[in-house]
Amino acid sequence: MKIKGILAGTAMLVTAGVMLAALQRLFQPKYMSDVVEGNLIADYYNSGMNHQVLFVGDCEVYENFSPVTLWEEYGISSYIRGSAQQLIWQSYYLLEDTLRYEKPDVVIFNVLSMKYGEPQNEAYNRMSIEGMRWSKSKIDNIKASMTEEESFLSYVFPILRYHSRWSELTEEDFRYYFDVEPNFFGGYYMRADVKPAENVPTARPLTDYAFSENSWNYLEKMMQLCAENHIKLILIKAPSLYPFWYDQWDQQIEEFAEQYHLPYINFLDENMLEQTGIDFAEDTYDGGLHMNVYGAEKLSCWMGDYLVNRQGVRSHSDNQKLAEEWSEISERYYAELNRQLENLELYGNVRGEQEEE
Repeated sequence: MKIKGILAGTAMLVTAGVMLAALQRLFQPKYMSDVVEGNLIADYYNSGMNHQVLFVGDCEVYENFSPVTLWEEYGISSYIRGSAQQLIWQSYYLLEDTLRYEKPDVVIFNVLSMKYGEPQNEAYNRMSIEGMRWSKSKIDNIKASMTEEESFLSYVFPILRYHSRWSELTEEDFRYYFDVEPNFFGGYYMRADVKPAENVPTARPLTDYAFSENSWNYLEKMMQLCAENHIKLILIKAPSLYPFWYDQWDQQIEEFAEQYHLPYINFLDENMLEQTGIDFAEDTYDGGLHMNVYGAEKLSCWMGDYLVNRQGVRSHSDNQKLAEEWSEISERYYAELNRQLENLELYGNVRGEQEEE
């Protein structure tokens, strides 16, 4: 009788656990038609995980560089582990997580997140963390990122956070219950529309331009992690006009890069804008915050040439397995580009035509 009671109790616990997991999956956002960036982090685990170059950072990487272009033009296999408002410690733990699966030759980190020295926003935290597979890196990421209102338990059991979505469930939540469709191309989020950079806000003076000790600490940890794994770390500032990148910030990064002999590329520099050919009248879809596909391809062409001729990254275009993987990604890439262009033609917002205000 005692054994039967134990078995019955165990069965009840297992059943309750299965039901909890099922409800949890149903209530979690699927990020398919709304805020699709929420799937960026999880999408990495479906990739071939054979990348020579890894980008880490916020929207200034996942919207500004095209891995398809890097492959087609230079035979470089790359991936962007980006997410919305990705904070520097999140970049560090995502890099740490990635090194469990592969060892790239080069890591490219966008430095805008140095401006944040403490946790910022739960919604962005969720998009940067929930898609990670469970590991010590994910646990440390949660602990470093939580705002005062968040709890660690709600990351372990997301239903504690999303249970109120029961009244907001749509057909999409059931359609993508088991798996979501790929929205990205090596971690790149494509936009083909055009909105020229006009009326960019004027930068407001700051009372203190110094980056926080916490930000510097994680940048040094990232540098050390790359050194331990014989990975070349390259620092960049993407050519986004807003949020504003202050000269005082730029100087601090320049001094750090010089001290530790790291490459640092500020794509906002006039010389770099000339080299890349970026035109803020045509190469941005939101008035200068992010590149559209045309700007992303220009940046990627410049970066590919730099990686091959300045950093010694070798073309892998003769690798049959990689060629097959990138052929499939490229096919989806151009299908999505054509789909967006067809939709944009309905509204007259195509490359070279300004959107009416």
